[in-house]
Amino acid sequence: MPNSALHSIHVHPVKALRGQAPHEAVVEPWGLAGDRRWALIDDTGKVVTQRERPTLALAAAEPLPGGGVRVSAEALEPLTVAVPDPVGTTTAKWAGEKIETVPAGPEASEWFSAFLGERVTLVHLDDPATRRPIDDPPYGRPGETVSLADAYPLLLTSVASLDALNSLIAQGDHADEGPLPMNRFRPNLVVAGTDSWAEDGWKRISLGEVTFRVAKMCGRCVVTTTDQSTAERGKEPLRTLARHRRFGGRLAFGQNLVPETTGLVRVGDPVTILE
Repeated sequence: MPNSALHSIHVHPVKALRGQAPHEAVVEPWGLAGDRRWALIDDTGKVVTQRERPTLALAAAEPLPGGGVRVSAEALEPLTVAVPDPVGTTTAKWAGEKIETVPAGPEASEWFSAFLGERVTLVHLDDPATRRPIDDPPYGRPGETVSLADAYPLLLTSVASLDALNSLIAQGDHADEGPLPMNRFRPNLVVAGTDSWAEDGWKRISLGEVTFRVAKMCGRCVVTTTDQSTAERGKEPLRTLARHRRFGGRLAFGQNLVPETTGLVRVGDPVTILE
C-alpha cells in the first residue's frame, strides 16, 4: 500500500467531550500527549461518558501547554482549567476498575455541573505511567499503561472501512441515518489509502517514526449512535455492524493500538505494515 498515509489525528483531552484535530501529535507510551487525561465522575465516583450522557458531545475541550484544558459549551462562558496539584486523590470507577485521579478545582466542577444539570467532578490522571495498567489479558502486556481511554492507548480507523460501512448502511433499514462521519467513532488516528477492513489483518504497523502493536479489534457501543453535533441518537451504525461486523459478542470497527516506541506523528506520514 505505497500510498497509504495518516489522514487525520484526533486528541480528546476530556473523556467524552469533543476534541481537537491537530496536524501533529506526540505519541507517549499511554497514548497521544494530552489525550483523555481528564474525565468527569459522579457522586459515587463512576466515570460519566456519552454512554449515559450524550449531551457531553456538545461540550468541547482544547488542550493547553502544561497539560491544562479550556472547555467550552453553548450558553456557558469558556473556562480554563489548570492541572491540579497532586495533594490528594479521589477514586474514579470505570468498567470494574478503580483509578486514582486528582480532582480539579471547584470552579471546574461547578461549570460541568451547570452544563449537565447534575453534580459531577472533573478529575485528572496525574501519572499515566503508573496509575492504570492495561487490564485486558492476553492483549495487554506487563508494564503497559493507558490514560483514561476506554481500554487501550490509541484507536485507529480507516477512511476505506468507513466508506464500506456507509455503503452497507445505505442498503439497510435505516439508510436515512447515513452516511455517518468518522467522529461517531472518536478515533485517535485515521488512515487513508488502504483497502476496506485491511486493518483487521494487521499485527504491527509504523506511522512515520513510531511503531505500534495492533492489540485487538475495537468493540463498539451506543456512543457510535450519537450524533456528535446534536447529541441525538439513532440506530446506526450498531444495526449494520451487528449484521456484518459481529465477532463473538463484539460489534467491531477500528483497531486498538499500543505504542512500541514514542515520537511524533504527523498528518501525511506513511503507513507501513510490519506484520
